[in-house]
Amino acid sequence: MAALQAQLQQKLAQAPGFFHQAPVVINVENAKQAPDFIAIKQLFTELQLVLVGVCGANSELKKAAQQAGLAALQLSKNNGKTTEAPAKAAAAPAPVAPPPPVAPVVQAAVENKFIEQNIRSGQQIYVKGADLIIKGTVGAGAEVIADGNIHIYGSLRGKAIAGAGGDSSKKIYCYNMQAELISIAGNYWLSESLQGEFWGKSACISLQDGQLVLAELF
Repeated sequence: MAALQAQLQQKLAQAPGFFHQAPVVINVENAKQAPDFIAIKQLFTELQLVLVGVCGANSELKKAAQQAGLAALQLSKNNGKTTEAPAKAAAAPAPVAPPPPVAPVVQAAVENKFIEQNIRSGQQIYVKGADLIIKGTVGAGAEVIADGNIHIYGSLRGKAIAGAGGDSSKKIYCYNMQAELISIAGNYWLSESLQGEFWGKSACISLQDGQLVLAELF
């Protein structure tokens, strides 16, 4: 912990203020045993950094990280490059016999959550089993999470995590994309991977074939 603290303080001293409340993901691919994630999380808090989660974790490390309240993430395969899903030619499927009828399953409707105000730094909003719709700005240092889609009718400057329950079909929509972090079903990009064609513009973020894809909202 002392060595980690010294290393982080040295890095922070290079650009005072630049890393304030910056989101961080720790790569634990080469860790031989589970570190003390709770102590590490506390250290990051003291240094005014936001420890989002870990990547490159095996099942043991994922469990330890999740017990400490951290997300287990994986970097999107295209490494932050804007891509479009290629068209695929599909052969006509062979006819198959229809399955026997089954009784429909009726589930109680879950209401989407609407917020008509800005989400300030340090605030965290989580919506379970539904969409999150925000009429306002998500400020730097704020975090919005939903099992469903996320709609932001304003600027996204903080972190947005859609499909938190693992649903890869969910999307993030925003009118001004300047995010610190975006994630869909555990696949994420940090801000440096987003600062391209769609930075500061309206955008739709989706997950296709394990890759995050940005497209124009209009």
